[in-house]
Amino acid sequence: MDTENLQIQIKTFFGLEQILAEEIKKLGGRKVEVKNRAVNCEGDLGFLYKINYSARTALKILVPIHEFKAFNQHQFYDRLFKFNWEKFLDVDQTFAIDATVNSETFKHSQFVTLKMKDAIVDYFQEKFKKRPSIETKSPDIKFHLHIDRELITISLDSSGAPLFKRGYRREQGEAPINEVLASGMLQLAGWDGKGNFLDPMCGSGTLLIEAAMIAMDLPAQIFRKRFAFQNWKNYDADLFTKIKEFRIGRIKEFTGKIVGYDIDARMINAARINIEAAEMEDVIEVKKQNFFDSKKELFPLLMVFNPPYDERISINDDDFYKKIGDTFKTHYPNTLAWLISSDLEAVKKIGLRPSRKIKLFNGKLETRFLQYEMYEGTKKVHKLEN
Repeated sequence: MDTENLQIQIKTFFGLEQILAEEIKKLGGRKVEVKNRAVNCEGDLGFLYKINYSARTALKILVPIHEFKAFNQHQFYDRLFKFNWEKFLDVDQTFAIDATVNSETFKHSQFVTLKMKDAIVDYFQEKFKKRPSIETKSPDIKFHLHIDRELITISLDSSGAPLFKRGYRREQGEAPINEVLASGMLQLAGWDGKGNFLDPMCGSGTLLIEAAMIAMDLPAQIFRKRFAFQNWKNYDADLFTKIKEFRIGRIKEFTGKIVGYDIDARMINAARINIEAAEMEDVIEVKKQNFFDSKKELFPLLMVFNPPYDERISINDDDFYKKIGDTFKTHYPNTLAWLISSDLEAVKKIGLRPSRKIKLFNGKLETRFLQYEMYEGTKKVHKLEN
């Protein structure tokens, strides 16, 4: 493996590719190329460690190690059996394979995963009379198999557990938002830690914690204990320590306020537990408060939230979204607010025209991330008429 010019593929969610590309450029990635739900780039080993540790909108970070074409199962197995697996895996290490398959020839991802597993085990059995073990939960080495028609790409997963697992979530809400999606939404909304932030329906607090991490420039994985690249043969522990120390040295003081409301006391409790796990009690304030009875208290203010919708939590949509609009108009003048929803009919009841609409997915649900600009007096009327 050429550790100076690694080809790297970074997976993300649909709609966050551009945000991720910006993050990669800032962190020093070369030849940055935006794909569907992914960004490709080049970098050295240090850069690979750096993006795993710091990138907020990365889900997993792959390094391709083998590419070939196969037109049937026998060719597939044969090419894999002949590959030099011991460069990347010791016979005493455990491994796992995950796969994405888009092919007429190889239709079932489970079947090709088993075939690849057989090829790896047979390779070691023939060469060493011993075989590495499979471990699906926390393997030493994680391989990623990608099949696009006849093109087979084998990559090393440098991350291990998906990067949305930040390590601070102790309590779940009813429909928690994924940490990577939350961070992407905040960056799309332009949150940079200047001013104040409100999540008026904060649930278990993910948006609040991610907002604080951005505001203080905390690395996304500051709480993570382990990355898959730490089990690689070329792992450089000193280099990784230096990278972490450098990043931690850049943490900033945050002078604004980050506030969360929720109407449900259980959710406030869950948020407090997560905020404590993230060591953010001094930075984030949460209180039991009905958003519809609230008034703007922070100036300037950015609001981003994930109201209940659709299959996740049943509510009386029409009335609920109308109340959001009324609260915006009467109690939050001169405010920029963003919300995510999959119920595109219900959001019309807000009664304000969104100034931006961005398509995102929350799990399998197709949603829109909507921006509303509230002005005082005539500007608001003017805005609605246009």
